[in-house]
Amino acid sequence: MKDIMAEVEVLHPGLFSTIQDSGRTGFREYGVPVSGAMDKYAAKTANLILQNQADAAVLEITQMGPKLKFGAPAKIAISGANLSPEVNGKPVENNEVIKIEAGDILAFGKRELGCRCYLAVKQGFRSPKVLESRSWYEGLTDHYRLEKGMTLSYRETQKEKYETHSSLKFSADYLATEEIEVYPGPEFKVLSETQKLVLRESYFSISRNNNRMAIQLQETFANELEPIITGPVLPGTVQLTPGGKLIVLMRDCQTTGGYPRILQLSEYAVNAIAQKIQGDAVKFNMEAIA
Repeated sequence: MKDIMAEVEVLHPGLFSTIQDSGRTGFREYGVPVSGAMDKYAAKTANLILQNQADAAVLEITQMGPKLKFGAPAKIAISGANLSPEVNGKPVENNEVIKIEAGDILAFGKRELGCRCYLAVKQGFRSPKVLESRSWYEGLTDHYRLEKGMTLSYRETQKEKYETHSSLKFSADYLATEEIEVYPGPEFKVLSETQKLVLRESYFSISRNNNRMAIQLQETFANELEPIITGPVLPGTVQLTPGGKLIVLMRDCQTTGGYPRILQLSEYAVNAIAQKIQGDAVKFNMEAIA
């Protein structure tokens, strides 16, 4: 059956929405960030509900969702945060197949739980590939955030001989958890025993300085460590600045850094902290650290 390309019109962009897939790999040596979905678990879930490839391009929606008008029939799924989605003013559920007709309008309302949700469309959004990925990144791709009047391309959903009503079990526990699983970073060993105790026992809150590059924690952590020779960093690396701020690097982070790397988040923890907003508390789960 011949593919027919269709478009979604952006009636309102929302707060901050971007096209993301699993990210671009193999280009860190040139200083190119990995990017990709902040919460890979939710993005993958939305795709699998539609029987897409797990790394198909999705729309990552942050806190305040957009208003979108579909130009042709589609099948969509939404996973991750609960941002009260609705089609033509009627509520729809996360984590199930939603059938869309030409002219339908998808919008979002009150944020109930979490920070980021993921909108998948059957066969994925068709933004251009740059360095083998469709993920948007400022300075690299033509767009880096959704804008009013923009259109997004997708393949029109043809009528299928057998209708499916797929759903997928989605564990939402991580959306609300305060526990963030971490492992020792390369410079963890140079921390004092008192500093390690503070890391184990303290709660930290998300500051207003948080985005796809990094999440800074509000509280100041006593620091007398010397800067390090610039070394590699990854999404989930926790850096300690000279001023005593803890910075959790995220998907759009740089490839190298000169601050001590005291902790490293697990993949599950990166997904979890990506769902936090300013003021939310987190506690490092350091059971993995002897």
